[in-house]
Amino acid sequence: MKKLLILLLCFTVLTSCAQRKKENDVAITTQETRSYSTEKVVNNLNNPWGMTWLPDGSMLITEKAGQLIHFKDGNKTEVKNVPEVYNRGQGGLLDIELHPNYSENGWIYITYASTEGEGDGGNTKLIRCKLEDNALTSIEELYKASPNSTRGQHFGSRIEFDNEGYLYFSIGDRGNRDVNPQDITRDGGKIYRLNDDGSIPEDNPFVDKANAKKAIFTYGNRNPQGMAKHPETGKIWMHEHGPKGGDEINIVEKGANYGWPVVSYGVNYSGTKFTDITSKPGMKQPVYYWVPSIAPCGMDFVTGDNYPDWKGHLLIGSLKFNYVELVKLDGTEVTGREKIAQDIGRVRNVKMGPDGYIYIAVEGQGIFKVVPQ
Repeated sequence: MKKLLILLLCFTVLTSCAQRKKENDVAITTQETRSYSTEKVVNNLNNPWGMTWLPDGSMLITEKAGQLIHFKDGNKTEVKNVPEVYNRGQGGLLDIELHPNYSENGWIYITYASTEGEGDGGNTKLIRCKLEDNALTSIEELYKASPNSTRGQHFGSRIEFDNEGYLYFSIGDRGNRDVNPQDITRDGGKIYRLNDDGSIPEDNPFVDKANAKKAIFTYGNRNPQGMAKHPETGKIWMHEHGPKGGDEINIVEKGANYGWPVVSYGVNYSGTKFTDITSKPGMKQPVYYWVPSIAPCGMDFVTGDNYPDWKGHLLIGSLKFNYVELVKLDGTEVTGREKIAQDIGRVRNVKMGPDGYIYIAVEGQGIFKVVPQ
């Protein structure tokens, strides 16, 4: 009986791995004749990390080095009173998002690397503020990860609201792979959930756990730099960088452990292994993973009617290969992949604008608009 159970377990694991391999063996294609063009709408940006739109159609754009740009009527104006950022490696001025009821309350949410708090270096901080006379006012600290670190990698960070008004944001593992992601008493390698005023929701998964960081919603994450709300289900999706191989698309689930670094489809940058397993009970499998890595950054679902063949599918920028990937979905299953805006440059962000068009933020260039022909 014991031998039979072991055989059944082995068969289940092998079947699961084979199915997972099949699911992720999706070839990528490129349109032979483009059905669209790309038009640069904002020039001369160095590292445009985050972007959002105000009700008047103007844009707010974060430059990683610490500048917040207000782009209106073809002109760029630098917003005043932006907090000082810890501009090191992947850290700096990161994501920006409006409150869902911005027209009524005026709140803007920003993540950035900050030196405030315990220790040398910096760590990711979330604030909310308002924009008045082209300056940030009413700045409130909502969350500051600790301790600081002088390491330059894995700050995250993206911000998203769900349909119930909860605020989600990501912080990477800060390069402390073997300590932070699996420890819920420590910041780093997590997705966090807050109320819009920074307070902790009563139903967060670890509010009753001794010494746990109460804002944590998921753990076992590496460095999530993409987050978007599904337009139909309302679920929060995210992607994150793997090491060498093993970038992942995941759906954010309450209390879920995404496995980093215990399980992974990647290896060290040197090519050596840091784990021998790709799955483990109690750890979530990704919706999709990339081998080799594409270095994903920025993420959104295609909505509206400007791109009928792409509607409902997922847009993900590739820093490594200089294109936007259209990930075709049937529910939560990836059925196809297509290169969009190939060779455009290192894509830092991709978002749907309120006008129904796709916008792509490219390092060293600016922001492009995808125009259907």
